[in-house]
Amino acid sequence: MKSKITKSRAAILVSQNMPLEIDIIDFPEKLEFGQVIVKVEVSGICGSQIGEIDGHKGQDKFLPHLLGHEGCGRVIQIGEGVNTVKEGDKVVLHWKAGAGIQSNTPQYLWRGKTLNAGWITTFNDYAIISENRCTKIPIDTDSTVASLMGCAITTGFGVIENNAKLKMGESVVIFGSGGIGLSMIQAAKSLSAWPIIAVDIYQNRLNLAKDIGATHTINSKNEDAFNRLNKIFKNSSLDVFIDNTGVPSIIENGYQLTKKDGKIILVGVPKLGQNINIYSLSMHFGKQMIGSFGGSSQPEKDIPRYLNHVDKNKIDMNKLISKTFSIEEINNAIDSMRDGSTAGRVLINF
Repeated sequence: MKSKITKSRAAILVSQNMPLEIDIIDFPEKLEFGQVIVKVEVSGICGSQIGEIDGHKGQDKFLPHLLGHEGCGRVIQIGEGVNTVKEGDKVVLHWKAGAGIQSNTPQYLWRGKTLNAGWITTFNDYAIISENRCTKIPIDTDSTVASLMGCAITTGFGVIENNAKLKMGESVVIFGSGGIGLSMIQAAKSLSAWPIIAVDIYQNRLNLAKDIGATHTINSKNEDAFNRLNKIFKNSSLDVFIDNTGVPSIIENGYQLTKKDGKIILVGVPKLGQNINIYSLSMHFGKQMIGSFGGSSQPEKDIPRYLNHVDKNKIDMNKLISKTFSIEEINNAIDSMRDGSTAGRVLINF
């Protein structure tokens, strides 16, 4: 099937630890089985993209390539076999596989050479997305709100609901209060957890965390966070510790802080070669350390459910959004995340 779109603007990762390059890319001539062309309206920037740029998992073997894994847009064209969305539909774009076909990855060209991309990219005006990375939503849904359903909300709420299985009155520490951490705080508040303690090195993030549901905040740049936490949770009485940083020492201290049958949820990933050192005896008596994969969310089921929460004012999504940039300003947007000048989610508006 011939592609309706021939070119697109895109932000390209050419070299690790370097700014993204903004340029025009060429689309393949044909749309393959299970592929969907989407006009991207809004894209979020997740911390994991900064991890890709910085090479947290080691050498990137797929350079140059496209980035972005949460967003919202309109379906322009569908390939053969696609039946969960149709042309004109509004969709959430998500990195976690949902309903539908998992297609081949698209074969873009940049300056006459192959440009790699995964099943979803959102740092481009138009994108070829695998059907199972698109979930249809009501046409009148706010695109800004919907974009956060691609990762920030589904991961944050999924960690609380599916991984931590947090219950009313249970205590939780959330170490790292960026976009996903803030979503966790809202989820914990919706379940009436107490206390809900947010830890971060940026005061503006902690102010926002307090505003959306944290009962306590700790600025770990200004004080020893675990000294303070040990005073709050005497005799290791914490139910759930969630790490969004991937820093081994934080994970190790969180492991010590939780009670004998508590849970440590790992969301942040340590850099390659930075290993965690724990004494595992407690795990034989009920303590659990759980690595989260996108909060074990199911996009086709969870996205409609969370949007319903938004409609009923159970979640205030607007407070999670700090600033919106254009695609030409994407490197400035990334810098604002690195230096902490933006508290919540940073968005690219196309």
